[in-house]
Amino acid sequence: MADDTASGTEAPAPGGAERQPDAYLSRRALRRGSAGWLLLTGLGVAYVVSGDFSGWNVGLGEGGFGGLAVATLLMGVMYACLVFALAELSAILPTAGGGYGFARRALGTWGGFLTGTAILIEYILAPAAISIFIGDYVESLNLFGLESGWPVYLACFVVFVGIHLWGVGEALRFSLVVTAIAVAALLIFAVGACTEFDGGGLNDIPADPDAFGANSWLPYGLLGIWAAFPFGMWFFLGVEGVPLAAEEAKDPVRVMPRAMSLAMGILVLLAVLTFLAATGASGSAALTDAGNPLVVALEGDGEPTALSRFVNYAGLAGLVASFFSLIYAGSRQLFALSRAGYLPRVLSLTNSRKSPYLGLLIPGAIGFGLAASTGDGARMLNIAVFGATISYALMALSHIVLRRREPGLERPYRTPGGVLTSSTAFVLALSALVATFLVDQEAAFIALVVYGVALAYFALYSRHHLVGHAPEEEFAALAEAEAELTRE
Repeated sequence: MADDTASGTEAPAPGGAERQPDAYLSRRALRRGSAGWLLLTGLGVAYVVSGDFSGWNVGLGEGGFGGLAVATLLMGVMYACLVFALAELSAILPTAGGGYGFARRALGTWGGFLTGTAILIEYILAPAAISIFIGDYVESLNLFGLESGWPVYLACFVVFVGIHLWGVGEALRFSLVVTAIAVAALLIFAVGACTEFDGGGLNDIPADPDAFGANSWLPYGLLGIWAAFPFGMWFFLGVEGVPLAAEEAKDPVRVMPRAMSLAMGILVLLAVLTFLAATGASGSAALTDAGNPLVVALEGDGEPTALSRFVNYAGLAGLVASFFSLIYAGSRQLFALSRAGYLPRVLSLTNSRKSPYLGLLIPGAIGFGLAASTGDGARMLNIAVFGATISYALMALSHIVLRRREPGLERPYRTPGGVLTSSTAFVLALSALVATFLVDQEAAFIALVVYGVALAYFALYSRHHLVGHAPEEEFAALAEAEAELTRE
């Protein structure tokens, strides 16, 4: 009988997955120990910071100041609860799979794939959308005489994917510097805008007499709060991606919870300052359709000032920071799914600098193609938000299941509030998912179609070709073996 090991394949792993020898993983290894708590905190803020400069203000047209304020508060609670739950899960399973790895352990192969696909939708569509916004900024600032279009989008992907191919340490340090510039600009903006603060302008959107519960603070009624959920998310969208760096972190069990908590604290501060300063300086009505709400808040109907020009350029830095970090997140999620066999395995190969080169190049090509062919950044972001809310619900559910099913599992970090915290995140994530249909039904249905195609691929092919030696599958196999021993 032929020796399976000699032919390059070991005996099948539990659950029908294929075991692969160490040579398989050696060609799919990331650079460990490249990121400490500071770089990881910067990564968490970088994912999100562009949302402070624009996008959130559209929620004023859905819920008014009061509606968006309540929506932002509720979404902030959702993200805080989710971050605490993910901090515990990332200390238990410190792998590049992030949310997919957590769901794989708690919900099985189907749950893992559902979660990983939702995360991929978010992290492939969001950079494509942001590249369009970068093009708009470049054109509005008249940089080098360039206009927004495919050459700018292509330059974004080529330059920033190239930095990621150079190495994760270099990439995260670059991201930290650009993020620091954007955060400093937001703080300076808040100070400048507060000198023009007028509380009377907060509720200057006329109340809709046909909306249930409408008043000056809730001009679109109680339903307006719900419709504003996706825009309240913009102040925090992406911070959940920090665990994707677990395999490349220094002492991930210790630093991951610290970095995620610090990043969330910074984002809450920036959200409060930006939201109040911008609406107080110009009034809510003036910002509802503004592509650059912070500049509008500073200038009003007047001429550009030194501060507004500075904030305008810093807005470009914020977009670059988020674009750059989201490329990183998408490549690591694709890498983890591919390494475990959920997607074609070739996508998880790494280069000599331990970067998943196809995991960077393929999503980059897809993102550029979408940006160049559609030019519709808002629609792509709405699709990304739809994918994000699905993943949030499944990751929160994973925390609940693991707490119930494996109470004795070693937990170096424990979520404050336990299951109550993750249950809160779960309920709010489902509410946000439904809210996406209130904002953009077409985007939600497009996301469902993409989701359906991916699930068909998994059902018909990849679930029968999983790699048992991949870290997430190893964790699941060990848990299954331990459960069998307990039953015996």
